[in-house]
Amino acid sequence: MSEQTAAEPDAAPPQDEPAPETAQDRIAALEAELAEMKERWMRAEAENANVRTRARKDVDDTRQYAVQKFATDVVEAAENLKRGLDSLPPPSDDQPAIVAKVREGLEGVERNFVGTLERNGIKHEDPAGKPFDPNLHQAMAEQETDAHPPGTVIQAWSKAWTLNGRLLRPAMVVVAKAPAAEIANSGGK
Repeated sequence: MSEQTAAEPDAAPPQDEPAPETAQDRIAALEAELAEMKERWMRAEAENANVRTRARKDVDDTRQYAVQKFATDVVEAAENLKRGLDSLPPPSDDQPAIVAKVREGLEGVERNFVGTLERNGIKHEDPAGKPFDPNLHQAMAEQETDAHPPGTVIQAWSKAWTLNGRLLRPAMVVVAKAPAAEIANSGGK
C-alpha cells in the first residue's frame, strides 16, 4: 500500500479545475460583484425610505382622522342646534323679552360650538349659489329656473362638513336645471 500512496502524488491534476486566474481577472470579478452589491444596497435603501414615508403618512392620517366617527356625531349635534334656532319664531318688536334672550343665547352657543369645531379641523360650507360638486354635494332634487345657470346649487337643505379636508357629510342640495322650453329650443337648433 505504501507504493500506491507514493504513486498518487505523481498523478495528473483533475481536469475539472479551472485554469488559474490572473490578477486582472480577479479584480474585474470583484469590481462587478461590488457594483452588484452597491446596486442591491441602493435598492434596499430606497425601499426602506419608501416604507418609512408610507408609515409616517399612515401615522399622520390616523392622527388626523381618528376622530372621524366622533366628528360625524358632533356635526349632527351642530345641525340639530341650527334646526332648533331656525324653528324659533322670527324676531319681532312685540315678542316677549324671554324669547329674544333665548334666541340670543342659543345663537351665542351655536357660534361658540361651530368655532370650536373649526379650531379642531371640522369645517362647514354653505353651497348655495355655487356650482354643483358631486364630491361635496348630494343632489336631492332639480328645479327648473331662469334665475340661475344649470348645475348651480339654488338651495341647501344642509351644509357640507369636512374633517381636515376629508368629507364627513355631503350637503343636501337642490340644483338648478334649464326650463323645459329652453331645452326644447336648444335641441331644435
